[in-house]
Formats: sequence, C-alpha cells, structure tokens
Amino acid sequence: MNDPLGDMITRIRNAQMRNKSKVSTPGSRLRANVLEVLKTEGYIRDYSSTELGNGRSEFDIELKYFDGTPVIREIARVSKPGRRVYVSVKNLPRIGNGLGIAIVSTPKGVMADHEARDQNVGGELLCTVF
Repeated sequence: MNDPLGDMITRIRNAQMRNKSKVSTPGSRLRANVLEVLKTEGYIRDYSSTELGNGRSEFDIELKYFDGTPVIREIARVSKPGRRVYVSVKNLPRIGNGLGIAIVSTPKGVMADHEARDQNVGGELLCTVF
C-alpha cells in the first residue's frame, strides 16, 4: 500500500456512504494521530486499537451521525505520496469558511489548523475535513 492515510480516509468515506456504524483499518502511528484529531474535533465518536499479533494492530473507528446523516460531509487527502503539499502558518487554508478543519503534520505533532495557528507552526497539509 503506497498511501496508508489515503486508504483510511477512503474507508471512512465508503463506510459513511453505506451508513455503517464502525469501520476497521490497519494501525499505524500516523493514523492514530489523525484519528485523535478527528475525535477531539468531534468528527468521529471514538476509536480503539486491537492487537492482531506479529506486531500488527488494527483500529476500529466508530463513526458519528447526526439525524441519520454523517457528521463528516467531505474528507479529502491533500498531500499525496506523489505530490507533497507543505504550508506555512500564514498560508494555512480555512476550510468551509472556518467550519471545517485541515489536519496538518507539524514538527510539534499532528494537529488541526486552528491549533497550528495558535502554536505558530506550519507543516505538511495531510487532509481536509468538512
């Protein structure tokens, strides 16, 4: 798999189109950090890690719905393996006029765009969520 984060985003998008309550994805540290941001921002209900053996793990993601519609309207990968997208703190995008978030990988960790502005750091723009 070339793009593990893109795979997780696609799994979330596909599961929400089918109104699934849970979706599972292979575990990694980057995925855990992105899921933590999605959880603190209120886009997913929760996630848990399951050990499969051989040093492999899996995340079970509980998706969140409001009145039968998914809380995540749009989720898109921005920085891809073939084209990395880096932004400075001045050029961090506002998603949905401030209603959505951009998830950024910074030297201080993976965080939402508003948190990166508060800490005055830029980095790799991983994905956008609205």
